[in-house]
Amino acid sequence: MSNIATQIFFLLSLCSGISPLITQENRNQSLKQGPCTLPNFLITEIQNYQPIADEIMNAAISGAWKGRTFEGVTTFVDKYVNRLSGTPELEESIDYMMEKMVASGLDNVRGEDVQVPRWIRGEEKASLVEPVIKSISILGVGPSVGTPIAGISSEVIVVRSFDELEEKKDEIEGKIVVYNQGWLSSYEETSQYLHTGGIYYGAAYPKIPAACITREDAEFLYRVYSRGDRMVLNLTMMDEELSRVTSRNTIGKITGSLNPEEIVVVSGHIDVWDQGQGAMDDAGGVFVSVEALALIKYLGLTPKRTMQAILWTAEEFGLVGARAFVALHKEEMMNYKAVLESDSGNFSPLGLDFAGTEGAGCIIQEILKLTSAMNSTNYARYETVGSDIAVMIMEGVPGISLKTADEKYFYFHHSPADMLEVLDSEELDRNTALWAITSYVLADLSVTLSREVTNE
Repeated sequence: MSNIATQIFFLLSLCSGISPLITQENRNQSLKQGPCTLPNFLITEIQNYQPIADEIMNAAISGAWKGRTFEGVTTFVDKYVNRLSGTPELEESIDYMMEKMVASGLDNVRGEDVQVPRWIRGEEKASLVEPVIKSISILGVGPSVGTPIAGISSEVIVVRSFDELEEKKDEIEGKIVVYNQGWLSSYEETSQYLHTGGIYYGAAYPKIPAACITREDAEFLYRVYSRGDRMVLNLTMMDEELSRVTSRNTIGKITGSLNPEEIVVVSGHIDVWDQGQGAMDDAGGVFVSVEALALIKYLGLTPKRTMQAILWTAEEFGLVGARAFVALHKEEMMNYKAVLESDSGNFSPLGLDFAGTEGAGCIIQEILKLTSAMNSTNYARYETVGSDIAVMIMEGVPGISLKTADEKYFYFHHSPADMLEVLDSEELDRNTALWAITSYVLADLSVTLSREVTNE
């Protein structure tokens, strides 16, 4: 590795990047919505689902399904801890979920092959050797290249922003660059610097190692640098990206009774980063989606349209599974009437975020009224929502993301703290109920959500 390629971009904390499909503007600024003017027949039709909604809530919260989602997550994350893209353990966890779908009575359970990244995290260590000696905790961002076996030692430059880096561009050759940007106004804005989940190498530039450090170490390095002291860091990263391997998107369904070709999807992603257990991100979303359909099946409910559970693979490496799914089913996208994704931590459910037409949003708001007993009627409309489902939203499919009380989400996100203890059994029950009610009503209504194509 040449000296020019030894610029290391250290980041602030152990968080993931976000899909380029989702921006700060369209994720955090809700679209203006006028007053809803649904026809009376449709309002009445939705209100008539209240007994079914009550049955679902009662079963999930205090009946036969109470605690079942949490129990499923517990067994799953304890059994399959390392579900990193490309690993045998991820594929074993997919086999497990396919068996669970079959046991729950879902139809046509299958895996659809996807070629996914295979990245190996090797030994990673860093230490400051000038002007003082201090160990620095690091975590390589996937799929970062590694350093030479002997590691590298280089002077450090600390910056607060890309603009500041631009000002110092003549100083950085052969040096290690530390970004200490702090927490900006949102995750999306901060993740311009923060890409544990997806560093992308441009073909025109050399590949250089990239890693996260803690906020405390970033602030320490910034203070030392600001005093004018020369800093030298030793770094070793034995990370390596291998050839892609075959994984699978996992699919199971309840076949519709009247219009089986029309589909409503519930989904979550099954892969994780190799820290913690991935209980919050996103085993909870996987099980909420599967158990929602299993509960509907248990209650003997058969919607007019098909309900489909999809467990996306390789989300953490850039929505790989979702992109492959859309490419494979491109000609069928008009059959997909709504796509739901649970990937926001599965804390106490507050309601739903929606991406679609204003009129379709009015239907979602009316459906949410069925869940008022759980205080989960909060609604907001955005240009796009979710992560994996953003790919289908670009094809015009109305998208729905679970909104939860996620104030502490980034305490645990993509860190060793994402363990089972982050989740709460009763909160998972309510998430399952909200997911089952929303998806079932959308699959059974006499009308479908109006749609718009956003990628033209």
